[in-house]
Amino acid sequence: MKHVAAYMLCVLGGNANPSAADVKKVLQAAEANIDDGAIDKIVESLGGKSAEEVEALIKDGKGKMGSVGGGGGGGGGGGGAAPAAAAASAGGGGGAKKAPEPEPEEEEDMGFSLFD
Repeated sequence: MKHVAAYMLCVLGGNANPSAADVKKVLQAAEANIDDGAIDKIVESLGGKSAEEVEALIKDGKGKMGSVGGGGGGGGGGGGAAPAAAAASAGGGGGAKKAPEPEPEEEEDMGFSLFD
């Protein structure tokens, strides 16, 4: 998604048809990891499209992903509690240590919304 966001930043900045090098420059400025294959695919797929057309494509894709389903119930990502409960009951002793919980990832607000 960061590659699409970088492409959109180029378009919103006045570059109607950004090249892969333009998108890379934005990502490098943000010190983001760069996937050349993803950039090439995005530039090929979105080349010459306006910001409004790209926004419509994103909304359409998001709707399709919502209809696919994930098979994990309503919340996705579940399943962490069962192994922890099994480990606690299997131990039998009172000296079990709790594993530290991972910190949630933060998303950076770039100051615009593609979905309004």
